[in-house]
Amino acid sequence: MAELAGIPWLHGLDANERAVAVDDLKVVSVATGELLCRVGRPATFWFGVIDGLLKMSNDTALGIPITFTGVPPGGWFGEGTVIKREAYRYNIQALRKSVVAGIGVETFHWLVDRSIPFNRFITQQLNERLGQFIAAREIDRMGDPDARVARGLAALFHPLLYPGVGSLLRITQQELGYLVGLSRQRVNEALQALQDQALIRIEYGGVRVLDLDGLRRHMQRVARGG
Repeated sequence: MAELAGIPWLHGLDANERAVAVDDLKVVSVATGELLCRVGRPATFWFGVIDGLLKMSNDTALGIPITFTGVPPGGWFGEGTVIKREAYRYNIQALRKSVVAGIGVETFHWLVDRSIPFNRFITQQLNERLGQFIAAREIDRMGDPDARVARGLAALFHPLLYPGVGSLLRITQQELGYLVGLSRQRVNEALQALQDQALIRIEYGGVRVLDLDGLRRHMQRVARGG
């Protein structure tokens, strides 16, 4: 199975654990707009993106949609829900045709019970995602569009959560707009400003990050009004 090379946590398993995980692994194609996870549905799989782009979202009490984050290639998500065996509190939807892998809840818990490397991976996921959401909340309160775009890009280029992205993210300005809650035109203005500062380069069909640390510093500086 060619997709196995892009699954980071598999490499830390011993031979028996890897065989069990691979035997249970399911790989599916998800159409644009299709919901992979839905609010209120019980978690049956732990999912990861092999190719494509997903978004994690929900509606507020007033029915206003809110996007939490995007999930690009290499990203695995929902481990907190699977650990607690809860129903989903968010929707996961494909922004474009995507290839998604998953292992069942029982296999996930079997690995948690016996594999130290797997536990380290899950702990790292939870820790990094918590930091990401805290930063997102701080910047969303500021409401600055440039900070929102910078934060959205920095989140999608997170090397630990999304190791499959590398330095070039295949994303359209419309897709980025869906993720950060801005119009395509406003996203374009923010991207041009970031490119003028040599933090990113806009390429055909995507965005290349030239200075990830600089992008994060810029995001924080704008959010503080500096």
